[in-house]
This record gives sequence, C-alpha cells and structure tokens, in this order.
Amino acid sequence: MNGNVVLIGMMGCGKTTVGGLLAQQLGFTFVDTDQYIETTLGRSIPDLFAREGEAFFRER
Repeated sequence: MNGNVVLIGMMGCGKTTVGGLLAQQLGFTFVDTDQYIETTLGRSIPDLFAREGEAFFRER
C-alpha cells in the first residue's frame, strides 16, 4: 500500500489507539498530530488553545 491513512474524529474516540495499532499492522510509521504539534512548538495543546486560540491550533 502506498500513501497515508488519516483518522479523524472527536476527542477521546480512540484515534491514537487505533492509529497506532493500524500503523503497526500495515508497517507504517505512526504520527499523532497533537504530539507532533506539541513537540514542534514546545507547548501543550491546552496552552495553545488558551493563549493563541483554536484557529492558531488548526492552522498548525
């Protein structure tokens, strides 16, 4: 399989859990976008929402 698989859904619905398992089964690298944003910007998601707003977070 070439390409990516993207999971979308509400907070807490299991995207991280299912994504990790699916990536393992497919031999893909799993990337959690929230973790990626936190690592890249050096700030937590709640902090980004509180200080910059949802629009800033969504743009990232």
